[in-house]
This record gives sequence, C-alpha cells and structure tokens, in this order.
Amino acid sequence: MAGPIDPRLLKRAGATRTYLVASVVVGLVTSVLLIAQSGLIARGISHVFTERSLPGNWGVLLGGLAAVFASRALLSWLNETIAHRSAASVKSTLRRDILTARLSRPRDSATSSASMVKVVTSGLDDLDGYFSKYLPQLGLAATVPFLVGGAILLTDWQSAIIVAFTLPLIPLFMALIGWTTEAATAKSYAVADRLANHFADLIEGLPTLQAFARARAQRRGVELGEEQYRGATMRVLYVSFLSALALELLASLSVAVVAVTVGFRLVYGDIGFEAALFVLVLAPEAFLPVRQVGVHFHDSADGVAAADAAFRLIDSGSVSTGTAPVPADLRIRFEDVAYTYPGSDSPALEHFDLAIEPGEVLAIRGTSGGGKSTALAMLMGFLHPDGGRVTVDGQDLKDLDERAWRNELAWVGQEPGMLNGTVALNVLLGHPDATPADVEAALHDAGADFDGTKSVGDDGEGLSAGERRRVALARALLRIRLGGARLLVLDEPTAGLDSSTEAAAVDAVRASGVGAVIVTHRPAVMAAADRVVELGVLA
Repeated sequence: MAGPIDPRLLKRAGATRTYLVASVVVGLVTSVLLIAQSGLIARGISHVFTERSLPGNWGVLLGGLAAVFASRALLSWLNETIAHRSAASVKSTLRRDILTARLSRPRDSATSSASMVKVVTSGLDDLDGYFSKYLPQLGLAATVPFLVGGAILLTDWQSAIIVAFTLPLIPLFMALIGWTTEAATAKSYAVADRLANHFADLIEGLPTLQAFARARAQRRGVELGEEQYRGATMRVLYVSFLSALALELLASLSVAVVAVTVGFRLVYGDIGFEAALFVLVLAPEAFLPVRQVGVHFHDSADGVAAADAAFRLIDSGSVSTGTAPVPADLRIRFEDVAYTYPGSDSPALEHFDLAIEPGEVLAIRGTSGGGKSTALAMLMGFLHPDGGRVTVDGQDLKDLDERAWRNELAWVGQEPGMLNGTVALNVLLGHPDATPADVEAALHDAGADFDGTKSVGDDGEGLSAGERRRVALARALLRIRLGGARLLVLDEPTAGLDSSTEAAAVDAVRASGVGAVIVTHRPAVMAAADRVVELGVLA
C-alpha cells in the first residue's frame, strides 16, 4: 500500500469513495460536537468552582450535554453501519473481479486453488477491520484535529502552538512503525498462504500417501509450518503492542506539556479558569483521532495484505477490450501464430497456420506437448498469441466481444468440471431452460447408458472418466441445440470410451450440424472427420 488509502481500492471499488466522503462529513460534525461538549463542560464546572453554586441554566447545560452525547452515539452508529455496508460492497466487487480474472485465464496455473480460496474467503473478510475501524478513524484524523486546533487557537494561541508542534510527531512515528508492521504482516500472510497450500497438497495426495504408508511422516512438516505461522503472528502482535505503547506515550506527553503550561499560566492569572478548562478538555481530543489511526492500522493490516494478493490475482487476468460483434460467417484462420508460456524457454506454438471452414468437422492430431490444447485455448480466447493472430472472417479475435464469442462455442475438455447434484443438473449447465426430455435426448445422443437422475458428487465423484466426458458432451449438445452455439470444441472427447460409445459420440458431433474442432488420437474420430491436420502443418 503506497499510502494511508490504497488507490486501487478507490479505483476499483466505488463504495470506497462514497464512504470516504461520508467519513469526512461525519468527522466534521463530530468536531463541532466535541467543541460544543468541551464548551458546555468548561462553562458548567467553572461556574460551580467560581460561584460555588449551580448555574441558573444548569438544566439547559445538562440537556445540551445529553443532546451532544446522543448525537455522537448516533453518528458512531451511522458511521459503523455505512462502514460495514461499504466493506461488504467492496469485498463483493473484489471477489467478482478475482473470479472474472481467473475465468479470463482458466489455463493459468501460477496461482494455486488453495491461495485463491484463502484470498476470497477469510483473506478479504479481514477488510472489515480496514473499513469499520481504520477508514472511519482516518476520516476523523483528517478533520477533528484541524477544527479542534482552530477552537484552541481562538481561545489560547500559546496552547495551540504547542499542539501544532507536537501533533505532527504522532504521524511521523506512526509511519515508521507502520512500515515495520506492514513488513511483519506481509510475512505472516505469506507464511499462512504457504501453510494453506501445503495442507491442500496433503489432502489432495492423501490417498497416495496412505498407499505408500507415508501419511504420518507428513505430520512433522505440518507442525513446522504451524510453528512458523505462530512465530510470524506473534511478531505482528509484538509490533502492534509496542507501537500502541509508543503512540500512547507520545500523545500523553504532548497533552501533559499543554496541561503544565496552562496550569502555570492559570496560577499567574495569564488565562481565565473557563478558558483553561476548555483547552484542557479539548486538547486530548486533538491528539486522540491521530493516535487511534495508528492503533486501528493493525486492525486493517491483514485485510490490506489480502487486498494486495487480490489485486495481484485481478491484474494477472487478461483484460478484454474487444467490442465488435461476432461475424455471421465463422471462417477462422490461425495466421503465423506463436505462443510461449511464461517461464518457458521453448514456444508451445511457432509459425502455426490453420484454416477452419464453417460447418467443417476438423480433427487435429499431434505429439503430446505439441501445442494442441494451446491452439484450442487461443481459439476460445483464453490465450492471445505472442506473434501472428487468430481471425474470424478477417477480424482479429481480440477485437471481438469476448462474451459474445464464447456464446458461439460449446466446449468439452479432457477433465470436464462437475457440480455436486445429479447428472441432469450438470447437463443443464449447457442451457438452464432445457426440459427433462431435452436432457435425456442429449444424454442418449452422447452415448450415455444412464439417465439424468444419477447422483454426482463433488468433482464428479461417482462417475468414471468416460461417463464424465459423456455428460460434458451432452451438455455441449444442449448448448448447440437450444443455446445457439455454432462451433463445437473438443479436447480428446472419446478418451476412455469403448468403441460403440465412441461411435455414438462421433455421430452426435456429426449430427449437431455445426462446425467442430476435435483434438484426438483415436482412428474412429479421425475417420469421421472432414479433414485431419497435423499440428504445425499448413492447412
């Protein structure tokens, strides 16, 4: 974070800007109430001490104090309510942006699922402290000291000079401590992220570890990770408590200087009792908001660290700027396309040329790792070429509206995603408005020997690899028949299927009546295709 307010939060989350305006308004009103409260207290107490009797308008004074206290309580409640609503809005915006960025680059493996889950759940939830405590106090710190200092200046310019010289010391020390806190919090977050990834890897590989009797041996690794996280957390707490002590001590000494000078001047008659009491009551209020900013900075540190991680995920996504409509003629060309994955020394694709005609069933074959899946990812807009271009009827694919283009596609991957529920529920992802008859027809045409009532667990549990591909193919057929998709993209759709089921799947692709691009090694699929191309050969 480059300053007290992360500019990326202001840019991406409109609720942040709205809340900052509201917090400044609340700070101004609070300042006025503080000045009024101090004036009422000073007037009432000074009258009692000088006249040795209650003031004649004591009822008005008490009523005024009660009104001020009630107004401050109402402002505090209103500020907290707006803060929580703003935090909820910002967290929702960031979560949507993270998922959008991830969906824009589904093949990006730089960020693990464990890290992403941590960021979008407990990580961003820590922003509550940033919005409900830190930003409200920042609004008060930006307004209260100036108005309170102005009131002190009008009453006693000598005390105002002391406040003006000592008050900036608190932000100075706060900045020095804040850098230490930020470094400690970032380290704690990194350790927690590493522990989360380690634990997720263990859970995923637990069957293999059990099979080789190595599960217990991993316990020590988890314990070491826990110890590191505990140490990092205690370091953050240590810095937090130490900084709170330093800021409290500095503020107390500053107020003490004002109190001592006012006391001596009161003894020598250089200042009136009511004015002295007014300054003494009001002086701590000038330091309190700034001091509390440093205290509440630690409440926001974890949320800011999570926001940094969130923005890294968001910035890693590709930003689609295309707005052109999809052409009616889906004549697709790969023109001297090249692509190299980040961190790789050798290109996945180089000088790749391919023509895909409308309505054509095209099979692509090639060696493993030769770039077949990379070519499909470019066709769907998940990746953009480093060199060359992909065009649709002469228009660069990057210039087309991304959502509109993907509406034209039906996709079946090697490992299709599945939701917990039933087969019918997963097929309906192709077109939610489909009828049960449409679902059963799609399953039949995809070669499935089971109906839509079959249960599906998390990540397709309960289905074999071949059954999952048949469900995905049925989903794609539904998207074509009812959703209007005009191009079917398949990556090894018949792997794991027997010959009869494979033949049914190929017939379903052919009968769909739309163009199809199929990556395959199966002879039956290549025989049914209109054309077979070897990756890297001019078509």
